[in-house]
Amino acid sequence: MASDLLNDKEAAEKAVVEWLEGKAGSKTKFYIKDFYKLFPDDKPREIKKVVNKMVENGILEYWSSGSTTMYGLKGAGIQHSSEGEE
Repeated sequence: MASDLLNDKEAAEKAVVEWLEGKAGSKTKFYIKDFYKLFPDDKPREIKKVVNKMVENGILEYWSSGSTTMYGLKGAGIQHSSEGEE
């Protein structure tokens, strides 16, 4: 059963953004498993749905090294465009 937080998508998105902003001084990109810690009572699949929806809505963005996919706030940290990748 999903927690009340994931049932309220807006609250879940706000929690993710606040957590990421709090980490901005040290790190800007995170693995999907890092988000699992925010919602310990929820299934990984449900958490991934919320995070992916945030990417679709332009709140978060993917970053990929080719073998690893990470997530971060859109416009925060190193981006593909600044690395000369398209």
